[in-house]
Amino acid sequence: MDKKKMSKFAHITKIHPCFNEKIHDKVGRVHLPVAPKCNIACKFCRRSLGKDACEHRPGVALSVLKPEDVESYVKKLLEEIPNIKVVGIAGPGDSLFNKETFETLEILDEKFPDLIKCISTNGLLLNKYYKKLADLNVKTVTVTVNAIDPEILKDIVEWVYYDKKIHHGIEGAKILIENQIDGIKKAFDEGLIIKINTVLIPDINMNHVVDIARELKDFAYIQNIIPLIPLYKMSHLRPPTCEEIKRVREDCEKYLPQFRACGQCRADSAGLIKERKILEDFFKEKNKEMNKELDAFTLKHFSH
Repeated sequence: MDKKKMSKFAHITKIHPCFNEKIHDKVGRVHLPVAPKCNIACKFCRRSLGKDACEHRPGVALSVLKPEDVESYVKKLLEEIPNIKVVGIAGPGDSLFNKETFETLEILDEKFPDLIKCISTNGLLLNKYYKKLADLNVKTVTVTVNAIDPEILKDIVEWVYYDKKIHHGIEGAKILIENQIDGIKKAFDEGLIIKINTVLIPDINMNHVVDIARELKDFAYIQNIIPLIPLYKMSHLRPPTCEEIKRVREDCEKYLPQFRACGQCRADSAGLIKERKILEDFFKEKNKEMNKELDAFTLKHFSH
C-alpha cells in the first residue's frame, strides 16, 4: 500500500494500539466476547470459556457477554480505565458468524460513538458483511489469513462451514481463500482499514507467509505475524524460534509494514493492566457454573 493510501488512515491508526506499536502500552482497548460460534475448524484453535479459562491467548474468555449487557459493561470499563479508545469484537469464535456481533455494534454506534470500533474475523463472510460493517461505523478489520494456497491451508483448516454445508480439506480451503481475498478487497474499497494476522507454523506455512504479504500488499495496511501456540490438533508441532519470526517478518516487510507488539490477546481483553480484576468482578455471578471448552471440531450450533 502506498504512502498516500496509508496517510488517509492516520487519524485512526495513530490511536489504535493494534495498528500502532508506539501507543501499544498507552492506549487501552476492550474486546467484547459476544461471538462464541465459529464457522471454520483451525487445527491450532481451542476455544475455552469459564472460571478456569485463565490462559492469555485468542479464543479464551471468562464468559460470553450478551448484547444487553454491553452498555453497562463498557460504561464500567470507561469509568475504571478512561484511556480506552478502541472497542473490538474478537470472538471467542468468529465475529461475522454471530448475529450478536451486529447487535453489539449497533449499541456501540449509538451509545459510544467516540470509541473506534474494530472486529477480527477469519474472513469467510467478509464479502457478505463488509458494507454492513462500514454502515455501523466499524473502522478497522483484522483478517486472519494463514495461507493463500489451498494445498497449504488444508493442513491448517480441517473444514469450513459455508452455505449450510461443511466443506472438508482442499474444497473448504479454496472457499475460504476465495472469500477472504474478495472480502478484503471489497472492505478496502469501502474504506475499512485492514490488518492481516498470520499464524506462523514452521512445519506448514513458514516459507509461504511472504506470498500472503505480496498478494495483499495493495489492500492491507499492516501485517501481524504471530507464532503458533501448539494446541489442540497441532499440539505436537513446534512454535517458530525468535530468529525464524524475525526472518519471516523481514521478508514480508518488503511488501507490508509489520506489527511487532502483538500480545495474542484474549477474546475478553480490556485496558492495559487491570483487565483480570474488572472481568472477574463483572462476570462473577455468570461464571459460577461455567467451565467448558468449545471444540471447533464437534460444535454443532451454527448461527447462519
